[in-house]
Amino acid sequence: MSFFSTTEKPFLIAGPCSAETREQVISTAEAMQGLPIQLFRAGVWKPRTRPGSFEGKGVEALIWLEEIKAAYGFKTTIEVAEPSHVEAALLHHIDVLWIGARTVVNPFQVQRIADSLKGVKIPVMVKNPVNPDVDLWQGAIERFQNIGITELAAIHRGFSTYKTSNSYRNQPNWIIPVELKRRLPNIPIFCDPSHISGQASRVAQVAQKAMNIGFDGLMIETHINPNEAWSDAAQQITPNELRQLLLNLTIRNEYPISENGLLELEYLRQTVDNIDAEIIDLIGKRMEISSQMGEIKRQNNITAYQPERWREILETRCEQARKLSLSSNYIASIYELIHNESIKKQLEIPQVDNKNLEM
Repeated sequence: MSFFSTTEKPFLIAGPCSAETREQVISTAEAMQGLPIQLFRAGVWKPRTRPGSFEGKGVEALIWLEEIKAAYGFKTTIEVAEPSHVEAALLHHIDVLWIGARTVVNPFQVQRIADSLKGVKIPVMVKNPVNPDVDLWQGAIERFQNIGITELAAIHRGFSTYKTSNSYRNQPNWIIPVELKRRLPNIPIFCDPSHISGQASRVAQVAQKAMNIGFDGLMIETHINPNEAWSDAAQQITPNELRQLLLNLTIRNEYPISENGLLELEYLRQTVDNIDAEIIDLIGKRMEISSQMGEIKRQNNITAYQPERWREILETRCEQARKLSLSSNYIASIYELIHNESIKKQLEIPQVDNKNLEM
């Protein structure tokens, strides 16, 4: 039986973002007793975006994790980014290793870590790369398969983006892990709702979404006192909040990979969800630009509605629609709604009395 096999879902990985102090990790583990946790996680070496941030306690923290394992029976997992990390982790009897998103983007580094594990029988989890590239994610997993690692799992932690979002820290792009599952059906996929949501209040919502899709497990950042966390404080939850999350979690029936096409249906649904999100985002940007145009019109005493420009928009958009075998009437009706909302926004721009400006 695989290390990641379990008769009950989800396979649960929990623990603090970072191992900060001995007291912090031990008190967190103590508060998590009784929860169905398969792995206690903690960041020992922390790859941070900018220098000066807390970058982990290193080997000192590995000693604390050994204490937790002995005292509470939790198996432990840490992130490794260098062959030297692997060597230290094995020396201190870490049970499972994971490869972080920033490391996965570098195939050379992934290969170095894989080579350091030749002949070693230890489970490895591979997070998705920071960019939404399913081939890169699959390739990292295959590098460990090629050197003989048989116990493998994937972790979906979302993808970085240039734009900020009120909903997510890292965009989930659910279609990417669904596609990975289609390609590698025997590799369990876990979701990291902490990094996707970036907010403790939304961790449960993302976790439920992952279960609805059919993920095999969850990795949830759990801290005894999140408000005092040295890293990623906003996205960590307390052990009691984790307990409540699990009580409220609904586990759906598995999506079987079979003739009925349920997995393919979910893939297509996620594709539609991603396209819809892009459409809404683009409409929002269009309205922002429309407001800017309205301001220019106001300053130059130009009417908001320009019939000639509107005819040009209709003609060009309907022509584009015909080239894609779309109904021109359908596209025209959509653009009428967009155009009406655009004019409405421009008319809402406060008018300024030019006489007052001259005074």
